[in-house]
Amino acid sequence: MSIRRWDPFDELTSLRESMERLFDDFFTRRPAGRPLAPAMWEPAVEVFETEGEVVFRAEMPGIDPQSVDVTVSEDSLTLKAEARAEAEQKGRNYYRRELRYGAFQRSVALPTSVQTDQAKAAFKNGILEVRIPKAERAKAKTVRVEVE
Repeated sequence: MSIRRWDPFDELTSLRESMERLFDDFFTRRPAGRPLAPAMWEPAVEVFETEGEVVFRAEMPGIDPQSVDVTVSEDSLTLKAEARAEAEQKGRNYYRRELRYGAFQRSVALPTSVQTDQAKAAFKNGILEVRIPKAERAKAKTVRVEVE
């Protein structure tokens, strides 16, 4: 067993990180003005880039593609939509109801500058995919070095 010098600030760092996580969970997952409401939901997303474009994918099963609003700026993508709940029917005794319904808005920072006017979106099998070409200045350029 090795001896390690005790640093009281290590414990303060851990406490601060725990408090930040607590406040993030409490304030970012709840609707404004309703602190005791159930947590809002957001679709799972993935963002990646290829050589010439940035690709954004969101998992949105059961959402009408016509109700989806995608806004692309030079450095971020914002997704707005609403999952509509079916009305509860009399005669049903729910034992568990975990499907999430309601409006959501999710903004994601893009890793590089993009050409916003050339974004293309497709919706297939509950997955929204947005492909955005990179801006010219963001594309890597190869320069050949000549030796004299």
